[in-house]
Amino acid sequence: MPAKALLGSYGPLLAPNTEHLAPDMKLLIFSDIHGNHQALERLMAMDADYYFAAGDLVNWGRGLEVCGEILRKRAESVYVLPGNHESEDQITRFCSQFGFRNFHGQALTVGKYHVAGLGYSSPTPFNTPGEYTEAQLAARLAQFEKLNPLVLICHAPPFDTALDRIRDGVHGGSRSIREFIDRHQPEHFFCGHIHEAEGAEITLGKTKAVNVGKRGYLLELN
Repeated sequence: MPAKALLGSYGPLLAPNTEHLAPDMKLLIFSDIHGNHQALERLMAMDADYYFAAGDLVNWGRGLEVCGEILRKRAESVYVLPGNHESEDQITRFCSQFGFRNFHGQALTVGKYHVAGLGYSSPTPFNTPGEYTEAQLAARLAQFEKLNPLVLICHAPPFDTALDRIRDGVHGGSRSIREFIDRHQPEHFFCGHIHEAEGAEITLGKTKAVNVGKRGYLLELN
């Protein structure tokens, strides 16, 4: 199936690279680098067709240029979401400077799959730059409702799961993202944000979901 651009209620969605399309496609998804350049170098040394940075490359938006230089070697295949530590404007400028794709509120097709992304988190106690209300998250997720089969990449995890568990009885995820997954059942879901849950893998109905963290997750689609 050829790749194609999509249109959504929040503006034109990205036209994906078509030159990489093949029977088996590798998507490397990672999050919450927080200025750990060694971890980012390790991820960029991995072979993939698409690289999705799912937010919080740095702390409080500082140091993006250094991360940009590391990501530059894969520039044409890098798709970036703002986490709660980066604003949408910062990521827009960052992507323009280094030739990356701003994937916030965007989607593309890879073979038979739709891959969609939404950055920012639900409100935190820290008043970080990239936070939405639950209503704002729900409104922005709504444009992906009819995409099937769907691979959904968000910065924030779904509420009250192993993916957002900070400690026993304390969860830091989004209710809107949880509701979207429960209702629409994407094939795959990936997130970060809650460091304590890095590496956790669960299923929610038919959805296979992972908190990727800075170790990353390599998804093969065919």
